[in-house]
Amino acid sequence: MPALILGPMLRYADPNEATVWVETDEACEVEVLEQTTQTFCVAGHHYAILILEGLEPGSQYPYSVALDGRLVWPERGTRQGLIRTPDKEDDLDLAFGTCRVALPHVPPYTLPKEEDPEGREVDSLAALSIRMEDTPEDDWPDALMLIGDQVYADEVSPGVAERIAERRPTDEGSGEEIADFEEYTWLYHESWSDPAIRWLLSSLPTAMIFDDHDVTDDWNTSGSWIRQQRKKDWWRERLLGAYMSYWLYQHLGNLSPDELREDDVLRKVRECDGDAGKILREFAGQAADKVEGTRWSYTRDFGRTRLVVLDTRAGRLVEDDADRRMLSQKQWEWAEGQITGDVEHLLIASSLPVLLSPGLHHLQAWNEALCAGAWGKWAIRPSESLRRMVDLEHWAAFQQSFRDLTGRLREVGAGEHGKAPASIIMLSGDVHHAYVAEAQFPDGSGVTSSIVQAVCSPMRNPLDTKERQIMKAALSKPGAAFARLLSRSAGVSPPAFSWRFVDDPTFDNQVGMVYTKGPKSRITIERTDPDDWQRPGFTLSLDHQVTR
Repeated sequence: MPALILGPMLRYADPNEATVWVETDEACEVEVLEQTTQTFCVAGHHYAILILEGLEPGSQYPYSVALDGRLVWPERGTRQGLIRTPDKEDDLDLAFGTCRVALPHVPPYTLPKEEDPEGREVDSLAALSIRMEDTPEDDWPDALMLIGDQVYADEVSPGVAERIAERRPTDEGSGEEIADFEEYTWLYHESWSDPAIRWLLSSLPTAMIFDDHDVTDDWNTSGSWIRQQRKKDWWRERLLGAYMSYWLYQHLGNLSPDELREDDVLRKVRECDGDAGKILREFAGQAADKVEGTRWSYTRDFGRTRLVVLDTRAGRLVEDDADRRMLSQKQWEWAEGQITGDVEHLLIASSLPVLLSPGLHHLQAWNEALCAGAWGKWAIRPSESLRRMVDLEHWAAFQQSFRDLTGRLREVGAGEHGKAPASIIMLSGDVHHAYVAEAQFPDGSGVTSSIVQAVCSPMRNPLDTKERQIMKAALSKPGAAFARLLSRSAGVSPPAFSWRFVDDPTFDNQVGMVYTKGPKSRITIERTDPDDWQRPGFTLSLDHQVTR
């Protein structure tokens, strides 16, 4: 009899349709809300994504999962999943965050790092699930945006490390890191199988995009980094496994029902008579080799709010250090077509922050210029080493793309591409601290939208005390002044606008929320307490009214 391996995951919900994703242990028919589909097979694993049609706006649908007509979920003693369809003009409560390691939620893993090097403190996603259990459904978030590092291919748990050691030698190749598609499936199983997380993912529509640790630290940071990785005999298999698993576990659920119906790769996989691993492997190779040929960026509309999710990892062009782009030209043209007005609120999700602290911004811009030869050939190699050592790879280190995006935001905020939104909110993570920064455009710019950067990181992977001290030094006013001098010395043009943090950054495990209601928008950041690991809750760190 078929069994449910992972899921159900509610990935998408609009007023009339929803999608639910599952993984099973064998081929079968999957049924949800009396609608069915057949699984498809990839490398011995079985998956299905159901498009649930004919739903009513503003309704709630408790649901179960049956395989070949036999009820398999919810398991005894657990709650059903719930699909909530929005009204067409509903406001939005969106949870967001990034960077979540999958380690056991017991000591020593729940301790701070200064108490135990294995410590990662309390899982904020588990805390969100527990709060939802005690909260009326109407007060739940409407959706969850996971902006990168859903799994850590280069930082596996003791359980996954043990499985790797049983499967292959760990003193060669990728060692104790993930080697291929099969091992990637273990990461997703571990990350999403915890009962609290599993129930949350069955009841909140979830959008995702990858960041570097979904593949490896500093993935696609520079051209020399890519060339170095290609020389490693194990790298190609790792990269193919990353793309294959991302397509299955993350990307499919990002697509709307209409996009799923039109997706050519999904059609081929479903129509394959047998195992479609070869088909998906070929697609993964094309995606890895031809950046412009594959778009992982996407949009979702929530009533009067539009969410544009940008792929700032796989979509990069970095081979030429003199012409680096966060998005290829073809993908940037697509993004321009989505970043427009005529919506009440515009959300732009990018795993990497567009607006860093001024000190970090100028440091990264300076480093990019040096890597491109601004101080002569002698500075290129040490500048590249510095780039990798301290992760100088955010939008500020892609100055042309930074100017393109912020220039577009100015135009949209000034009403040059349809009516200006009340707010434009950039959602990001990656940097292991949380903050909100307000952009301030000069007089005469015509900008009427409130434009802010909201960063929430990590969900579970905090910096240790020493790392926090280094970061705070980089965030300081003296650090900013010194970095500004460096960037000027390298000929970097200053930004055409300014920005400021509305409050001090926080470094805990945390979850962010964006609330939109009519023309109003608000952002909160809430943190977990390491002492509450048995039944974690939240403490409010930041509450910022973007528009009033």
